[in-house]
This record gives sequence, C-alpha cells and structure tokens, in this order.
Amino acid sequence: MTQTVLGIIGGSGVYDIPIEKARWRRVSSPWGEASDEVREGEIAGLPVVFLPRHGRGHVFSPSSINYRANIDVMKRCGVTDLFSLSAVGSLREDLPPGHFVLTDQYIDKTYMRENSFFGTGCVAHVPFGEPASAVLRELASTALTKLSIPHRNGGTLVVMEGPQFSSKAESELHRSWGAHLIGMTAMPEVKLAREAEISYCNVSMVTDFDSWHPHHEAVDVAQVIKVMKGNVETAKAFVLELASAFPKMHPPCVADTALDFAIMTAPDKRDPALLAKLDAVAGRVLKA
Repeated sequence: MTQTVLGIIGGSGVYDIPIEKARWRRVSSPWGEASDEVREGEIAGLPVVFLPRHGRGHVFSPSSINYRANIDVMKRCGVTDLFSLSAVGSLREDLPPGHFVLTDQYIDKTYMRENSFFGTGCVAHVPFGEPASAVLRELASTALTKLSIPHRNGGTLVVMEGPQFSSKAESELHRSWGAHLIGMTAMPEVKLAREAEISYCNVSMVTDFDSWHPHHEAVDVAQVIKVMKGNVETAKAFVLELASAFPKMHPPCVADTALDFAIMTAPDKRDPALLAKLDAVAGRVLKA
C-alpha cells in the first residue's frame, strides 16, 4: 500500500488552513503556473498539501484558473487523496445555505477550459462513470457528522462557465435535470484528477439558492460573501477533523488504475514532447 498524502484545494474564501510544520513552496509544472504556491505540512502526523484554487487574494476567475497545472502540481507533491472545497448555489429547497454536499455526479457546461492532459500525440480515454471516490465521501461524511455539520452524501453538481451567476431560466433548466447544485470550478478539476490517478472528493458548500427560489432574491454577492465567511470557518474545522482521523495508508480507489488501458496511441506514434509533460501524471504507465 501507499502512504497517504492528503491534498486540499481551497475554494472561494479558503486561502489557507491551519497546518503544523507548514511552509509555502513553489512547485514548477510543465503545464504552466499553478494558482499559487502549495502549503505543505502535517495534521495529526498526516502529510497535507494545500493549494488555494483562486490564489491568495482571489486572483483567478473560474475560467482563468490553470486546472492542469494545479492537478499536476498536486501529483508532483505526492498527493494520493484530494478533497476539493467549493462554494456553490443550491437547486433544491432541502439544501439551504450552510449545507455541505459531497457530490458524486457532475454535468459539465464549461467550454473555455483545457480539460485533459492528453491529446494529439498521446490520446487517452479514462473511465468516468463514477467520478468521485465513494471511500473519500464516506470519510468526509463521518467527519461532517462528528462536527454536526448539516450535509448530504451524494448529489449532482452542474458546472457552468461563469463568471456571471445563472439566469432564472438557466436555474430552472438545471432543476429540471434533477441536479442539486450549480458551481463554476469542479470541472475540469475532477476529470484531470481522474487522468492523474488521484482519488477525488468534491465538498460543495452552499452559499445561496441560485436564481430559481420564489421567496429569495436572485443571487446577491454581499449575501453570498456573508454565508461564505461562515462556511470557511466550518470548512477549516472539517479539514482538521478529516485529517485527524484519515487512514495513514491510502485507501484503494478506482482512480488508482485509471490509466491501465486508457492510452490509445501506439508507442511509436507518441509525441516525445507531450510524453515529457506527462511524466508526473502518467509516469506509472508510460514507464511500464
């Protein structure tokens, strides 16, 4: 088995978390600049790597984040299990602001983002029917329950391009699909994590009712920020509880072998320049 290295990607408002023996460190990636330095350290003896998705000070919008560099950097830091914190809007009456949702399905409506490490010169198709790790969701649910944080284990998250919030018509459309939440950052993050063979769990923190609710005003940024600040402190408590009880050895997951049969390009047709960039993400199978 492999020793656990716990990765945390912080969403809106989560730009740092309390870590022992912590230091910020710049990690280079062939995919460009990551959102920020990583903060490495320990929680209860468990190695932890933290990366603020938007950068400290919220520099990057959802569309301008270099998701490939972020995931590549986490892989280079040895992350085995990745928890992604995200601020989202609710599409359901029973998921009010302040609730957390451990999403297990996603609908991708983004269109401006690089969503794969692979392409011309090295084509690969990873399985994606179950994007989120059920094991990680259970561990997260246990931590949330212990802290009495209202949450749902499972839910569908629509990921839109943004940066604008939804129109009422869009909000109603997403509700008609049976989705639970709307957000802007889980895609292509979850797809890239699967390609990098990293177990992934999105922790969605509800800040508002999007634009559909008849008894609530359309998304108000000031109100969102107010709720978000409360969620941030809750999220930090969650991370501490999660890490304190997390297995010291990585729990096996379907993501561990996602690339076993994924690469389609014949070895003699593969682009050496692309292969060099894939050294961390796909090194396990490419070296074999």
